[in-house]
Amino acid sequence: MNILGINAYHGDASAALVVDGVLVAAAEEERFTRVKHDASFPHRAIRYCLETGGIHPKGIEHLALSRDPRANLTRRIRHAVSDRTGRRVAERRVANLRKILRAKITLAEGLGVSVKRLPAKTHLVEHHLAHIASSFYVSPFERAAVLSIDGFGDMVSAMWGTGEGSKLRIGGRVFFPHSLGVFYSAVTQYLGFPKYGDEYKVMGLASYGEPEYLRTFRTIVRDEGLGYELSLDHFRHHVEGAPMTWDGGSPELPQLWGPGMVRDLGPARSDDAEPLGRRHQNVASSLQRRLEEVVLGMLRELHERTRTDDLCLAGGVALNCVVNGKIFDETPFRRVYVQPAAHDGGTSVGAAYYVHHAILGAPRGFVMDHAYYGPEFDGARMRTALDAAGIAYERLDDQRLIERTSSALADGKAPS
Repeated sequence: MNILGINAYHGDASAALVVDGVLVAAAEEERFTRVKHDASFPHRAIRYCLETGGIHPKGIEHLALSRDPRANLTRRIRHAVSDRTGRRVAERRVANLRKILRAKITLAEGLGVSVKRLPAKTHLVEHHLAHIASSFYVSPFERAAVLSIDGFGDMVSAMWGTGEGSKLRIGGRVFFPHSLGVFYSAVTQYLGFPKYGDEYKVMGLASYGEPEYLRTFRTIVRDEGLGYELSLDHFRHHVEGAPMTWDGGSPELPQLWGPGMVRDLGPARSDDAEPLGRRHQNVASSLQRRLEEVVLGMLRELHERTRTDDLCLAGGVALNCVVNGKIFDETPFRRVYVQPAAHDGGTSVGAAYYVHHAILGAPRGFVMDHAYYGPEFDGARMRTALDAAGIAYERLDDQRLIERTSSALADGKAPS
């Protein structure tokens, strides 16, 4: 059984190939285009996966996409008719739906074959189901609590439940416009880091500050058990529809923070040219602490509901390693599996495994215990590429390489 999973028309476009239940190859498009978080259709990643697996296009039996515009349709319609913002968002979603429904045709065009030579059956997998599947189905656990948290996907920002064997039982969701991912991204922008994916910088910045503004952040995000709500006057995504650019290349985010941020926290940092001060460090520390409070509270409630000591995490927020590092100390969970590609790039893996297990009913047996499924380059290939480009180089043994690299880092020569 050959299943091709795809994350397309979204940030971190990617592809994954599952053959008879085993993950054979997985890669993000950015690894080939060198465009960070590339949102293009992952043609190059797909070709890599098929070549690695020795699979001809006509051998693809199932095509799994980690988006389902039909999911949560009632909420989509209600939002679309509620105001002008909803109508603008609906127009973009209709355009996106057309692209997704044409995915098989686009795939055929990229592979240079007739769509008639692609017998694959297409499956649309809801975004957070793909996230959860990417973690639970490749974990070593027979039964586990599952949680996915990110910005938004198919109108949802969080999903939780239980996985057991080949089954996923979803216990609940948090819907648009409330989102911990948007919360963290908005404050990241407010602190002068505007690019898609800059949140890790703020997680690091938080370690230099004190949570001076924690009381304020507790009003910006209110939590209760497994749910949470944003104080929406601190944000703009619900007003302007957060028109992110997914048409290809690097994703672009609009301004997510609203006037409430300036009112309660002071003026926003303009950009990298403005020095980072103590207030910025303390805002970052308060943001991080509030995220920890909410997520760890959710996990305690999830454990209470599921009564299992095993946990699987996915979604972009699951990449916050500071939160993850506190799970054992502040929740009852004793074993944790975090999908290595917890961000949207990993949903291609999840979509493929959701089809394999939840739809086709195949038993589990594969455990993803490393992340080395992308392209690799041996010494001969590297020398050939360097010689072809006319670049001078020197071959070092491991010890000299470590010494040279550490000295360069100590001299402030880290790449930007």
